[in-house]
Amino acid sequence: DDLLAKRRAAWANFANAEASLRNAGVQYSREVISPYGGEQNDAMGGLGSMMKGFTNPMQGIMGSGSSPGYDRYAQRYQFGTQIEQARSQLASARASIEEIDTKLRDAKSVAPFKGVITKKLVEVGDTVQPVMPMLKFADMSQLQIEVEVPARLMPGVSKGMVVQARLDVGDVQIPARVVQIFPIADPDRHTVTVKLELPQGAPGGAGMYAEVMINDVNAKVRELPVVPKEALVWRGSLPGIYVMNAKNKRELRLVRTGDDVGADGISILSGLKAGEQIFVKGAEANKQNSSWN
Repeated sequence: DDLLAKRRAAWANFANAEASLRNAGVQYSREVISPYGGEQNDAMGGLGSMMKGFTNPMQGIMGSGSSPGYDRYAQRYQFGTQIEQARSQLASARASIEEIDTKLRDAKSVAPFKGVITKKLVEVGDTVQPVMPMLKFADMSQLQIEVEVPARLMPGVSKGMVVQARLDVGDVQIPARVVQIFPIADPDRHTVTVKLELPQGAPGGAGMYAEVMINDVNAKVRELPVVPKEALVWRGSLPGIYVMNAKNKRELRLVRTGDDVGADGISILSGLKAGEQIFVKGAEANKQNSSWN
């Protein structure tokens, strides 16, 4: 309401400036077309000037009084100055209107895409300042993941590459494509902000937790043995595997498991070497008269 009132006042000033400009233009044109040289009170037909000549016969001789030519020049200069002043007032009023229109345009926020408001940062009646955020707006049809990647892992990250992301919904892995890499790292945390785009229809929503798996290209690669999950034998909370020992006997060995590999495989971090023979079928039973006993 305050801006609208100021806008109406600015338009009133604009109208006054236009009227002043027209009036100054008319006065200047009259002085050019029909100059009166300061004789504004002369009678019709020049009788006043004639009588003035009789009453002041010595005025021109003695050098007193005013010059008609100089008076006409002064009048034209005065009206010309009024025209310039009116033009300046008109330009000032127009600039005020444009400034208010800009504020009115900025008072209305239009989102560049369809979405929903996820969070309100101000309420009605709050005082706001320029560039102060008022709400958070999200496009739910195109989800992205924003992660802080340690600087040491950045050599293995490039725009357009696809990495695996684990979402908090359903504990599923979904391929995510790198769409933006911030050019500047955080000097305090030594991380770089990376944005990844999820495929259409991915489960989840704005604000949910997600994990992204990024390879460390600087780390030494170590091949790990992979065994079927059904080969694991649990002794309490400790996993183990039956291994054929040097005496051709079955031996239970405790192992440390890693990540799942495929649908039915699991990697072994320690306790088993590549090439060793393991017992898979019926690992939980001790059969009599068997070479595995």
